[in-house]
Amino acid sequence: MTGTSAGVEMFARYAHAPNALGYCGPADTTALATGTESEIRAAAREFSGAWPYLRIMAAMTGVADPLDRRLVESYWLGGGLGARLDPDAFLSELLALIGPLAQGYWHHLTPALSDEACANHGFHVFGVYPWSWLLGRGPAEQPVRILDSCRITWARVCDRTPGELTVCARRLRWDGRRLILSPNSARALDVTGYAGRPDIEGLRVGDHVALHWDHVCGRIGPVQLRSLAASTARQLRVTNRRLAARLDGAPGPDPATIAVRR
Repeated sequence: MTGTSAGVEMFARYAHAPNALGYCGPADTTALATGTESEIRAAAREFSGAWPYLRIMAAMTGVADPLDRRLVESYWLGGGLGARLDPDAFLSELLALIGPLAQGYWHHLTPALSDEACANHGFHVFGVYPWSWLLGRGPAEQPVRILDSCRITWARVCDRTPGELTVCARRLRWDGRRLILSPNSARALDVTGYAGRPDIEGLRVGDHVALHWDHVCGRIGPVQLRSLAASTARQLRVTNRRLAARLDGAPGPDPATIAVRR
């Protein structure tokens, strides 16, 4: 990705893992790994989740380029420009853009989501995607695993070897009523596929990184770490409030009407 602008490069780093796994984005997954700027921009437009957010964020902030670094960072990590947008206004724009398609199979996408809405990836994972809506209605293992993998996770580098990075991070857990973050635990990540990435090869013990589907997106600094931690805590709080209301008897969508698609 030599020569790409900062926002385009950041989008590719964070979007690569779910695209490579076949969950979202274009069928040809090479653009985000080795593509030119124009190829990455074309690929970004095929993300049914991230791209509508970035389009709306650009329109509402007056930033001309949806892949401006400020918007991309705000979307993936929280904070920044997206956090300043009115949630009701943002949700209205989002539902207008994705509603005609998504509401055919995700009946939970209504203006009632305004209490949870925020212009970032965390809201998309916990509020828009159907997985949190399945909690308390059946086995929790798969929804929690996917929520944990799909959210952007911060992790501290604990050890490294030439082909492996050991990081300490908190896992998402379901206690029967709430989604919580566990204490830090170590996990080993294979980094043999990151050859030629100076940002990864230069990581040292004590650095913090962002993970997406156990893919190392890159190093994050103190301000980014605080933004990600704060936006995650906020999203868990509002999601848990909705889950508690439903478990206490408030009506919610019938799980039979929630098709699990991404």
